[in-house]
Amino acid sequence: MSDTVSFGYQEVAPDEKTRRVGEVFSNVARRYDIMNDAMSGGMHRLWKDRFVRRVKPRPGEQILDMAGGTGDIAFRLADAGASVTVADINPQMLEVGMGRAQARGFDTLVWTEANAESLTFPDRFFDAYTIAFGIRNVTDIPSALREAHRVLRRGGRFFCLEFSTTLWPGFAEAYDFYSHRIVPKVGKLIAHDEDSYRYLIESIRRFPDMPTFERMIGEAGFVQTKVEPMLGGLVAIHSGWKI
Repeated sequence: MSDTVSFGYQEVAPDEKTRRVGEVFSNVARRYDIMNDAMSGGMHRLWKDRFVRRVKPRPGEQILDMAGGTGDIAFRLADAGASVTVADINPQMLEVGMGRAQARGFDTLVWTEANAESLTFPDRFFDAYTIAFGIRNVTDIPSALREAHRVLRRGGRFFCLEFSTTLWPGFAEAYDFYSHRIVPKVGKLIAHDEDSYRYLIESIRRFPDMPTFERMIGEAGFVQTKVEPMLGGLVAIHSGWKI
């Protein structure tokens, strides 16, 4: 990892990014659904449904949902009968997720505070690893991908749902205007937090493009890597297998 990493459009020290990202998610935890609605026009629910269909969770499987604090993906996985461990570096996000799980009657989920770059789980422990809208906020993405590979059993599968850059002419410019000009103002109006929303949009622009990220997944040891773009690549499902 280099001496500096991106925090939105800024270059900062790795430890500084970790601290500042933590502050962002502590600030938005209680309004996380509003944030996702603002950034996706409400479509994140459909994307998450499609994502979990691609994962194909099965009863009895052990699945790690990384950066899954509020439970959106974990609830869907658990509905299919999988045994889900929800891990997140941010305790405020986990607190929101545990409250939502209790309200919805999900009492079998395991919740743990964990850093994606240095997991404490043993080797070859999980059947699947999922991460939705979280990988771009990780300070050392290659380390997180290697850890994902390590904790998966042979035959295990990796799935990542993340914003990217749409390639559709016209739509790219329209979303760029919406995300940079409108979303931070929505954050200020609804959540009283313009800066956190501005960072989240900027972090999308600094995230590797789809071919680059697919290559990073392969470099971590995964095979049969695949990317499935939606809305021309505004958001994409990345996947790979451990053999």
